[in-house]
Amino acid sequence: MVDDTSLVLPRTHSLQYFAVVTSEGTKTPEYVTVNMVDDVQYSYYDSTMEKPVLLLDWMNKTMGRKFWDIRIRYILHGHDIIKWSLRNTIQHFNHTGVHTYQHAGGCELDDDGTRRAHLYHAYDGKDFVSLDVDTMTWVAAVLQAVFYKHKREADTALQQITLDYHRQDCFQLLEWCLQYGTETLQRKVRPAVTLIQRKARESAGTDVICHVTGFYPREVEVNWIRDGEALLEDGVWSGEVLPNGDTTYQLRKTLTVSPEDQKKHSYSCQVDHASLDEKMDVKWVPEAALNMGFVAGGVLAALGLIIAVIIGVHIWKKRASGARSPDYTPAQTKEQSDASSNPTNSLYCSRCDPIAEKLMTQTE
Repeated sequence: MVDDTSLVLPRTHSLQYFAVVTSEGTKTPEYVTVNMVDDVQYSYYDSTMEKPVLLLDWMNKTMGRKFWDIRIRYILHGHDIIKWSLRNTIQHFNHTGVHTYQHAGGCELDDDGTRRAHLYHAYDGKDFVSLDVDTMTWVAAVLQAVFYKHKREADTALQQITLDYHRQDCFQLLEWCLQYGTETLQRKVRPAVTLIQRKARESAGTDVICHVTGFYPREVEVNWIRDGEALLEDGVWSGEVLPNGDTTYQLRKTLTVSPEDQKKHSYSCQVDHASLDEKMDVKWVPEAALNMGFVAGGVLAALGLIIAVIIGVHIWKKRASGARSPDYTPAQTKEQSDASSNPTNSLYCSRCDPIAEKLMTQTE
């Protein structure tokens, strides 16, 4: 039985950094790092630049120089450390040629106050070592990385700087972001839900895609429900939560329904999100979906015919004009058709969504 009460989905905020250094011999910058808060990039730096750049105006305006001065110090410090890591690893293995070393680290803060911090290293794209913040030790992912573990643990000064950041400073910076960036980081944007029907590729059934998009924050729960009460898992494929280009997110969940089940049961896509007072329930109506598909196809065909007639008349007029004026040179034509504004291309669409419309065109 499905509980209609809207769930309060837990929020997790994060402050993350990603860095890579490359040995000499490439045309790319030797060092590149990006910093992100809640999946939004807020700074960038590479070795060709004099200093890092801040990308979010609200940070600079509200938090002043204190936040940025701390981050710059850690960014430049990270540059030195990762170069040191690559140099020591190459020397230890007596490697030649082009090699890379990567850092990925940061901290996470849950709504209930739970804190987590992490730092992972990779050499040539493979896991190498990681930092256990709780025990103040390094963990070798492969036997060849034991030498690096011993080097880092022996350098007590460097070890203390690294631990201070992942135990204290990172969380302080994140809390500042949440305090001063409330309008951006703690806003709530309702999702738009579109149901798209197509013939299943590997069976005689029908695939029904529940496309949920335009929501913020990232946390969302999407389920397919049968007969208003049974939560479905079999026959359901879920994509990942992916970012849109406007700092919102999207998710697709696909249900495959056999012809027999389509006749016996009803299905709906249920969405729960922090922006909703109660769960959003969008029912799939197979007959309506098929009719809409036919209407969309008919409209597109009619538009194609009209456009063909217009182009034909246009060409005839140009030829006639050219016959009367030998010195006239016809200009090149620009032939475009815009059928994307047709509202019949999507079902249950509260906001027009180009990705959903693209999926609609994939129906077979």
